[in-house]
Amino acid sequence: MNSDSDTPLAGRIALVTGATRGIGEAIALGLARAGAHVIALGRTQGALEALDDAIFAATGEHATLVPLDLREADGLDQLGAALFERFGKLDILVGAAGVLGALTPVGHLDPKGWDMILSTNLTANWRLIRAMDPLLRRAEAGRAVFLTSSVARTHRAFWGGYAASKAGLEAVVACYDDEMENTTVRAVCVDPGAMRTRMRSGAFPGEDPLSVPAPETIVPFIVDLVRPDRVPPKGVVRFKDRGQESASEG
Repeated sequence: MNSDSDTPLAGRIALVTGATRGIGEAIALGLARAGAHVIALGRTQGALEALDDAIFAATGEHATLVPLDLREADGLDQLGAALFERFGKLDILVGAAGVLGALTPVGHLDPKGWDMILSTNLTANWRLIRAMDPLLRRAEAGRAVFLTSSVARTHRAFWGGYAASKAGLEAVVACYDDEMENTTVRAVCVDPGAMRTRMRSGAFPGEDPLSVPAPETIVPFIVDLVRPDRVPPKGVVRFKDRGQESASEG
């Protein structure tokens, strides 16, 4: 039987986007192991079912599976209404879904590719906040975490679309967090740094994947950030600074 220290998120409801692979998958499984009931959102039913099998094997509980493309705006609004009917609140929101898009000079970006990057990485997360805000406000201590990247601030050549989408996301999340100052809801962006993911291998095909951390390594950090008894830091939190900055501060 798990102790309270093993399951600090017991009784919490957590929605994780991009839950079928990479960092999102690792976080979804990690939150479930920490005691949360996970609502896993992803585009592929089969991958969601595989995640559910892993969660059930680890916890004896099933996840709630939501096969949905985040760019389906009406779907997010409908999901918010459905979660309100079933759970009445949302304790944890993790926006881990994202696309890299083409790495190319800004002047060469295809308009359809630009729209796809911005709609997935920025607009969908704004709509997610919009749909889930009433549910987060009904939680004891609502926590919203979105994954970002250092390129939002370093402005690396050929990363214009992805960098713009992440810079916009950081701005939206920071504004939302400031708006929540007089509530118990807190929102933060997390820069995970280099992680062993499909997106990373697409951006750096010559890199040895074993030279960067596995997605599972960030899970304890995320669990710490979303605990109801901790106040997450403001702004962008870098995972590699975890030794200097604790989620219990701020």
